[in-house]
Amino acid sequence: MLGRAALRGALAGLAGTAAMTLAEELEQQVTHRPDSYVPGRTLTALTTGRRLPERARPPVRNHLMHWGTGALVGALRGVWSAAGLRGWRASAWHTSVRLATDQTLENATGVGSPPWTWSRQDQVVDLAGKAIYSFVTGAVADRLVPPAPDRRGDLWR
Repeated sequence: MLGRAALRGALAGLAGTAAMTLAEELEQQVTHRPDSYVPGRTLTALTTGRRLPERARPPVRNHLMHWGTGALVGALRGVWSAAGLRGWRASAWHTSVRLATDQTLENATGVGSPPWTWSRQDQVVDLAGKAIYSFVTGAVADRLVPPAPDRRGDLWR
């Protein structure tokens, strides 16, 4: 049961990642903010133990980390849906999990910097993107993953 919930949650996470990516593309057209390659540099640091220079632009690793993290954190949301942690409250909490996952990996590898050192605009953009990811992931997971038989009532609705 949990394996199926995790797999469906991972699919929901990919849907959430697609929504976040689309929102970021639209935002970048307005703000002219450049693409971020922090995910790709983070994946490099995690897998090789070496940090790429800030100017490095590894597009394949960037997509692998971006979509892989979306699927992995989405798997957790699928398990939550099966456990009865559903609805907007679960998605709000899931936003903090997604933010914490990215920040932990980026800062533990030395690739990123703490969000409080960022501009206000970058903080808002990051939070909004992760919230879009989590709410879309949650809506899809809640639709794809039935609650476990002993969890028919939604705990957080």
